[in-house]
Amino acid sequence: MEKTKKICVYAIAKNEEKFVKRWVDSMSEADLIIVGDTGSTDKTFTLLKELKVSVHEIKIDPWRFDDARNKVLSLIPKDYDICVSTDLDESFEKGWREKLETAWKEDTTRLKFNFNWSFDKYGKPSISFLIDKIHQNNIYQWQNPVHEVLKYKGEAKEKIDYALGIVLNHYPDSSKKRSQYLPLLELGAKEDEENDRNIHYLGREYMYYQKWDKSIKTLKKHLNLKTATWKDERCASMRYIARCYFNKKKIQQARKWLKQALNEAPYLREPYVEMAMLEYEFNNWEKAYHFCYEALKINNKSLSYINEPYAWDSTIYDISSICCYHLNKLDEALYYSNIAIELDKDNQQLKETNLLIKNKKRD
Repeated sequence: MEKTKKICVYAIAKNEEKFVKRWVDSMSEADLIIVGDTGSTDKTFTLLKELKVSVHEIKIDPWRFDDARNKVLSLIPKDYDICVSTDLDESFEKGWREKLETAWKEDTTRLKFNFNWSFDKYGKPSISFLIDKIHQNNIYQWQNPVHEVLKYKGEAKEKIDYALGIVLNHYPDSSKKRSQYLPLLELGAKEDEENDRNIHYLGREYMYYQKWDKSIKTLKKHLNLKTATWKDERCASMRYIARCYFNKKKIQQARKWLKQALNEAPYLREPYVEMAMLEYEFNNWEKAYHFCYEALKINNKSLSYINEPYAWDSTIYDISSICCYHLNKLDEALYYSNIAIELDKDNQQLKETNLLIKNKKRD
């Protein structure tokens, strides 16, 4: 296909030397690649320069991700049509440009496409969702200190289209610390106390840091905001509150909030699985199996970022098999156990459970 649009890929980077070559190769279908180096002490800057990337040293003080991305965005020549924002630990599958140009219409301002955020040990995507970081030049700006989003600044009506054939894969450096996220999330919540997305992310971050009471308080605030209307995210806040109460040994409160999560978004598998996991923890085999059974009726995985690997991997089948074993439903136990092994064939514990079921069937 003839190139009809001028496309620029842009990114921020710091100490990403291990990813540079793969990233540049992946992004090379663009007409221009621009990187803002925010203070690398390794060979990131040099390697990018050697690969003919337009790389610039930028300093953002105090640090925040939106200012850094906006700085690089401002370096893109005005005559470029489409901007593609990625990070150096990400990689496009080949052919992305042609798919972009096919999906892009005259009135398109932004494109949504597939993002594989994480992979399981077999290389299969475990968390996948749609992102929208391909956008028209000159009419967008980044906002929020962290977990930044694009804010539309154009005069005409924003038009978001889809390019589901585009796939961006994420291969993060697990050794990198993300300690700056919490203070930046706190800053974002302080800057805009009514921003439901920021409040939800902050509550989740407190949960990750095991700050149970702060997490509960913040997530309840999220649920009480008038703008917090997206049921998937509300359901997630309720699930996180339940996790906090579980860790505080307040099991009845945990059950209460998981029930609310189920009522909020009964079309999602995640709250059913978390309820099953809770009842399984206390050997409530009948209840745990009931919630697994209900969860498995849901086959459509959400295309948003709110999906959990354990709801779609071998976990639910493993729990089902053990519950059926204790309920003396041995045929069903073996059925679920076999599926669990198919999904996680190297898991020794699953194989031991399978053998236990077979031995009981023979007795």
